[in-house]
Amino acid sequence: MIDYKKYKWFFTKSGKLVVGGKSAESNDSLLNELKKMKKELIVMHTKSPGSPFCAIIAPVNAVSEEDMMECAVFTGCFSRAWKEGKKNTNVHSFKLSQLNKNVDMKEGTWSVSGRVKNFSVELKLAIAYQNKIVRAVPVISVNEDEIIALVYPGKIDKTNIRTEGLKVNKEQLVSALPAGGVKFVKT
Repeated sequence: MIDYKKYKWFFTKSGKLVVGGKSAESNDSLLNELKKMKKELIVMHTKSPGSPFCAIIAPVNAVSEEDMMECAVFTGCFSRAWKEGKKNTNVHSFKLSQLNKNVDMKEGTWSVSGRVKNFSVELKLAIAYQNKIVRAVPVISVNEDEIIALVYPGKIDKTNIRTEGLKVNKEQLVSALPAGGVKFVKT
């Protein structure tokens, strides 16, 4: 089993683990670790550069369209599109076996062969607890009563978010949020 806590992670509403890289180096580490497992998985990356590779750690035939949409939103939110303040982005989905890395490729860069599926996603996350840890997850991944706040791309540095009145660990919250500015909406 993969040590998911060293990566970006969350659980889909159906309970499937999604893990994603935190940097170019982390993307390479994650994909190499997944390739060694010798299991077919669904992997995602934004259409544009500057995104984590995110994988749903479940057999491909057990992954629903909802699981895929949740993973696509997560991938998009932790991409460069969030830092650039965009409201939406496109995410590509493919199988792990479609990914290859040549020795002359830059760190974090992989080639994809074959067909890809495209998801257009809104950049919006919910703050909620998963495994007793504050996470920023796709809104559709949690029940409405579990949502502490909503987060969008914005202009406020995430370290300056005010957490008064919220039952969250600020350090966990800052760690869970995408890089770049945020707009924090308490629910």
